[in-house]
Parts: sequence; C-alpha cells; structure tokens
Amino acid sequence: MTRRLRLIGGAAVLAMAATGALADSEDPIVIPIHNWSSQIVMSHVVGQIFESMGNNVEYVSTDSQSVYESVRLGDVALELEVWEGAFGASFRAALEKGGLHDAGDHNAVTREDWWYPMWTKEACPGLPDWQALNDCAAAFATPETGDAGRFLGGPVDWLKHDQERVDGLGMNFKVVNAGSAAALWAEIGAAEKTKKPIVLFNWTPNFAEAVWPGEFVEFPEWVDGCDKDPAVGPNPDKTYDCGNPANGYLKKAAWDGMKDKWPDAYEMLTKISFTNPQIAEMAKLVDIDEMEPEEAAAHWLEENGDVWKVWIN
Repeated sequence: MTRRLRLIGGAAVLAMAATGALADSEDPIVIPIHNWSSQIVMSHVVGQIFESMGNNVEYVSTDSQSVYESVRLGDVALELEVWEGAFGASFRAALEKGGLHDAGDHNAVTREDWWYPMWTKEACPGLPDWQALNDCAAAFATPETGDAGRFLGGPVDWLKHDQERVDGLGMNFKVVNAGSAAALWAEIGAAEKTKKPIVLFNWTPNFAEAVWPGEFVEFPEWVDGCDKDPAVGPNPDKTYDCGNPANGYLKKAAWDGMKDKWPDAYEMLTKISFTNPQIAEMAKLVDIDEMEPEEAAAHWLEENGDVWKVWIN
C-alpha cells in the first residue's frame, strides 16, 4: 500500500507540473535499460517526465555497447548515460556512421577504474600506485587465480579492456568478470566482514563511495591514443598501458529523427543535466533502500521538483 501511494503521489506531482502538455507523435519513445542501477532509475525518471508531457513510453533491455547502433537506427530514441571510459569508443563509432548525435553533457564527472576499499591499504601500503599494487599481487591471490592476484572486473559487456591493461603493464593479475553490478557490491560486502584485501572495478558517481570509502588505483595517465597506438604510453609494444580518463564525460545521445518526431520531448532531453550526487542518490534508492526502479524514479521526482520542472517549462 505504501509503495502504491508513493507511485500515485509521484504521478500527481508530474500531472500538475505538465498541465496542458500535448503529446508529440503517438508512437512510444523507446528508452533502453541496461544493467546498473543509476541508468535504470534515470531512464524511468526521464520516461515518467515524458509521460507527464503526454507521450507514450516503452522500456527495452538493451546491451550497453550495441545500444548506440540501436539509437543510430532509431530502434531506441536515446541513451541517457554515455560514460566516456566504458562506452566512448562505441559512441564515437556510431557517430561516424551517422544517425545519432551528441545531445549534451550531464553536469556529472565520471571515473571508471580499478578500485579498492580503504582497509586494503593495510595489506598493500604502497597504494594507490599501480606498481605497488603489482608488488602486492600475492595478497590478492585466490585458488581461482593461483599465484597471480585476482581483479574482479565488471560484466563482460562493459568492455573495460582489463586484460589488455594487465598485459600492457606486465601485471601479475588475472581478470575475473562479475556478472552484474550487484555482484560487485556483494563482493565488497563479503570482504568487509574480515577486511579481506580486494581490488575490483568501480565507478563514480554511484552510491558505493558513501558506503565504503576507498580509492582508485593510479595507473599511467590516460593519453588520447593509448588504447589504440602502442607508441602512446609507457610500453612501446602494447596498447591499454594506461588508466581510464580520470575526469570523464557523461553524455546523452539521441537518434537524429527524435527532434522531428517528438520535438517537445527532444527539447526537454537537451536540457537534462544530472549531478554526481543526484545520480548517486538514484542508485542508492535501489541498491540500498531496495525500491523497485519505477518506485525509485517516482520518489526521486517527488523530492526533486526544483531540479526537473525547469526542463519542461
């Protein structure tokens, strides 16, 4: 009953904010859903605003790399979280083909890289330097990895090129991929009980930084081309001998036809800009408060009317 009232309340807030709004095309605006919480909640936040404007909305589960081809072809209308480190290459490749465009940046600044909770420094005091981490590889070894350290990467479809980095920097680590973001959080939670040293993929913004203080590993600085040209970076024979961008963008992408088919929704999309704390809060509502994404979106909209109402006025 509480959840139903909350959702109804959120719908009422949206309806009042969009009084008199008319739909664009009657065809649904198709919004892709991926496998991390902030993107799922943000998609429902934006979808509920679109609905308040009179539009029909559909959500489809979509691979986070191939989605840019889907946007380019008009199979989905937009993408709300284009992370530079994880998806920049796929986004740029789709841009070169044509059919989609950059619909603007969020205020948020992103980072996606190897990370450890602070208790790990007790086992490897030279951190955050990557060479110190490599010297401590034995502290991260598991039966699964033998003498090598274990790095828990994100889902395979996030394409973080962790193994290429291990090879490029000559690190004594083996990469094991988690099946989901939830598996990453479960790993940290389990390690916390015994203060077991772990190193795994993490990113900001998300809720984890408020729950488990930690640091990113400092690799050789990202330089444009270090992922493609062996001559760029410290190893002249390998690519990916560098970290990810430390101050990456978070963009929105839109199908070229969106601005003509749903002009009002498109105009609103170009105004959207979320901050790091706002995105972290969206993830927290699901990952910590255990709300369903639709409920989390309605709650966020109720609590943040001063943020989003200006986008539709």
